[in-house]
Amino acid sequence: MPRGPRLDAPGTLHHVIIRGIERGAIVRDDDDRMEFLRRAGMLAEHTATTIYAFALMTNHAHILLKSGEQGLPRYMRRLLSGYAQYFNRRHNRVGHLFQNRYKSIICEEEAYFDKLIAYIHLNPLRAGLVNSIEELAFYPWSSHAMLVGKQCAAWFDREYVLQFFGSTEDEAVRTYLAYLQDEVGQDREKELSGGGLVRSQGGWSKVLSMRKQGERALSDERILGGDAFVRDVLGEAEAREKAVLSAEELADTVQTDIRAACEEAGITVAFLRSGSRARGVPAIRKRLARKFVNEYGLSLAETARQLGVTTNGVSYMLASDRDGRGVM
Repeated sequence: MPRGPRLDAPGTLHHVIIRGIERGAIVRDDDDRMEFLRRAGMLAEHTATTIYAFALMTNHAHILLKSGEQGLPRYMRRLLSGYAQYFNRRHNRVGHLFQNRYKSIICEEEAYFDKLIAYIHLNPLRAGLVNSIEELAFYPWSSHAMLVGKQCAAWFDREYVLQFFGSTEDEAVRTYLAYLQDEVGQDREKELSGGGLVRSQGGWSKVLSMRKQGERALSDERILGGDAFVRDVLGEAEAREKAVLSAEELADTVQTDIRAACEEAGITVAFLRSGSRARGVPAIRKRLARKFVNEYGLSLAETARQLGVTTNGVSYMLASDRDGRGVM
């Protein structure tokens, strides 16, 4: 299934997962790690993005954050593009560093905040980068060390995280560590970063229980939360979509849609724009043209430019919708 557009609004809690292209490394040494975190923190302060947890691995990273006024896409675009340019210069390489589309999951805070904190912080342990929770306290590339007081950073909201585990700092740290120990034996991969109904409802046990009772719930692979939460998020997103997009937002949305459609079809953007009629490309162009013109209000000429066709070609695609003709 094609992935939908980003769901975001200022103050939205996201679990962001960043992966290297073709599972390649996004950091090669500690200098890279320090630079990635320096940029993440600097941009968090500049964009009023709040960071609650992170874990930087070799070929991927997890970040739990709350988007600021400028939104998640702008924060992530500046982080990933800026770091990729640094990485390529330093290591004398060219080409993409990250997968084209990072994963972002909107999370229901009350139900999942503590689970997400533990899940993200246990990544280095599960990957074998450390051998125990005690060693994890000295792993400098995740926020666990900050949470237990071994490191500090002004852009990491330690106080907010600790208040989920206790009313005083000492109590909160003890409770958090005990909770982390309990979570070591839990497999929450599908629940917290998997897809669709399983994630939205909090695991297969909940899904199966609902099915036995004949219950159905709304789900969305971009959201981690119960039925009511999913409905609220989608309802708010629909209301926002009805507002007029700025030129910059519209341009970002169009490019995101094009990249997502190409990635799903296993083709490049250049191939989409090449005029080729192979591999179902005309159908992809038609679907995008319909969306850009009818939903986003993009002009025929700009739609044609984005898709690598003529303005008359776009007109024909849309006309075929009205008269029932297909596009070969």
